[in-house]
Amino acid sequence: MEDKMQKIISLCKRRGFVFPGSEIYGGLANTWDYGSLGVELSNNIKQLWWKRFVKDREDVVGISSAILMNPKVWEASGHLKGFSDPLVECKKCHSRLRADHLRENYDNKCPNCKGEEFTDEKQFNLMFKTFLGPVDDEKSVVYLRPETAQGMFVNFKNVQQTSRKKLPFGIAQIGKAFRNEITPGNFIFRILEFEQMEIEYFIEEDSWQSVFEMWQAEMQKWLVEALGIKKENFVIREHEKSELSHYSKRTVDFEYNYPFGQKELYGLAYRTNFDLTAHKLDLDGYIPHVIEPTFGVDRTILAVLCDAYREEGERVVLKLKPTLAPYKVAVFPLLANKPELVKKAREVFNLLKNDFMTAWDDRGNIGKRYFSQDEIGTPYCLTIDFDTLQDNTITLRDRDTAKQERISISVVVDFVKQKL
Repeated sequence: MEDKMQKIISLCKRRGFVFPGSEIYGGLANTWDYGSLGVELSNNIKQLWWKRFVKDREDVVGISSAILMNPKVWEASGHLKGFSDPLVECKKCHSRLRADHLRENYDNKCPNCKGEEFTDEKQFNLMFKTFLGPVDDEKSVVYLRPETAQGMFVNFKNVQQTSRKKLPFGIAQIGKAFRNEITPGNFIFRILEFEQMEIEYFIEEDSWQSVFEMWQAEMQKWLVEALGIKKENFVIREHEKSELSHYSKRTVDFEYNYPFGQKELYGLAYRTNFDLTAHKLDLDGYIPHVIEPTFGVDRTILAVLCDAYREEGERVVLKLKPTLAPYKVAVFPLLANKPELVKKAREVFNLLKNDFMTAWDDRGNIGKRYFSQDEIGTPYCLTIDFDTLQDNTITLRDRDTAKQERISISVVVDFVKQKL
């Protein structure tokens, strides 16, 4: 399974999904840049999520809150005191490690030098600190937000009053968050700068169980129907009482079977009325309770890539849902040195590009071009050949089956739309 992970990482760099951050300067640990294909995949996921959970629902509205917030927000939410991990230092090589990961994953042995002696545990706050203005003192301290949730909570009254929503209703947001993780890793699974798609759904207390079950079902349908994740590749795990966050009365994790193990993909929490109470916010004297579905963009991308990756004989295929694929269709002239074929292929390309992300490739033989598009998940390839010049038909090849058929140029746009 680790071999599969390395193959996916290699594919991501080679084909332009994900690059190491600041690579020409030696990189920066656990930072990654999305390339041209990665940003398309990411945008497709976010747009599908926004349509499904905001545009198509009457009870959810969106916001985009600031990354930098008044430090009093983090004081009220408990992040300044409680948002930390247990840290130890290896006495032999001086590596700093999370104490709980050391116990769970490495049998209390340093993964770097195998040392077994460590300093006492101390709490390490995960928030990135910076300063507002020209003076670096305590009065100018601000933090990069470690989650998007608080931006929605502090805007609860603003959103409710301007949208005129009644309970139950939700506020949704897609945005960056930042955590100074002690032991990040596993490619884009655990990184310092990540993106969240999150909803805070405000309810009356006595409805929390039914609403929780509703959102659990919605999240499962999103995984299977929208992303195409196979049911056998994820589980829903209930948190034990000892695992629950201080604000949560119930939490479940959607855990995906990544090549490096079964790990959290999404979370669903009943946060009670902890946050609105902390921020002294109410609705006509009543403090609503909150159900919180949380979706990580980067972990979704990784799960989708892992689920779609196939090796079939000599070819590598990403069997992505067509709606997720960076390119929906690719257009090839059979021969690049035949101007009449190139001209006709350009006509087809221009016909498609306004409706779909369309790739153009005129390099190498057709077989290699097909394989190249298979590897990045393009659902359909269209080849313009000499028959096209006679009857205005083209060869359409399906990514998943590799089967080919002739269709008329006049119906190609509608054909692809139906498939998507």
